[in-house]
Amino acid sequence: MSAKVMTAGPDAYARAAKTLQAGGLVALPTETVYGLAGDAKSDAAIAAIYNAKGRPSNNPLITHLLAPEHAARYAVIPALATELMAQFWPGPLTLVLPRRDSDLAERASAGLDTIALRCPDAPWRAGLIAAGWSGPLVMPSANLSGHVSPTTAAHVAADLGDRIPLIIDGGACARGLESTVIRVDAGGAILLRSGAIAEDVIAAITGPLAQPNPEGPLASPGMLARHYAPQASLRLNANKASDGETLIGFGPAYREPSLSQSGDLSEAARNLYRLLRDLDGPHVRLAVAPIPNTGLGIAINDRLRRAALGR
Repeated sequence: MSAKVMTAGPDAYARAAKTLQAGGLVALPTETVYGLAGDAKSDAAIAAIYNAKGRPSNNPLITHLLAPEHAARYAVIPALATELMAQFWPGPLTLVLPRRDSDLAERASAGLDTIALRCPDAPWRAGLIAAGWSGPLVMPSANLSGHVSPTTAAHVAADLGDRIPLIIDGGACARGLESTVIRVDAGGAILLRSGAIAEDVIAAITGPLAQPNPEGPLASPGMLARHYAPQASLRLNANKASDGETLIGFGPAYREPSLSQSGDLSEAARNLYRLLRDLDGPHVRLAVAPIPNTGLGIAINDRLRRAALGR
């Protein structure tokens, strides 16, 4: 089987809706990365996602909603979460909330008493509704588990093209980093994963963000120690390349390939996964120039550390 690739639009959304209704999987573009979508009410569809990705069964999933107001069907919404939803939804913020009894499949919450919810800023939300699909979608990144996340349809096809039936091509993702994940409960807000919304922007609403218990179960995607990893070896905070290395620069002091020659962290986030994929190979050695550990740089450095672990 080879995935059918369709350019985003009414015909593609109609095909996607039919595929989802039949229990199939569809790769969809979001503002963060491409996601592998299946019916969040179907244990069989969720099992197919884990199988296609080779994803560990203890790694939780995010349920994507087609409308922000759907959140109350599946979770208890504290006042602070309501404020965050009003500010950042639709958008690249995932909220981990106390789970409400609902018709979501048991595997959608990975056996936890919480559920991770996001309403993405993506045109296919309206397109799927128009085509007859309005249900929640479980949608991790559309790549092999642990590999570099996909920011184009070609990236999805390279990893999953022989494992899924349909890829919707919406061009390159605007953000290029996964959503920021915040757990909200009666005790306040906990940062589970840094991401496309900088921590200080979130903290301006929530106050200081607590850190998760490192001994507890995985409460969010992106918390595995090694993740987002290319085949290549990766050396961080490198001011110059060693023999046999390719240096990925950042800022005006470095030539191409560069995350951003102007030193723009938003541009660097958009380019991170593309460059890691473009330059990758089993015998490739990569070095990455220092990235400021502020704003979006915190999330970029988080991804780079996880990608480099053990290499």
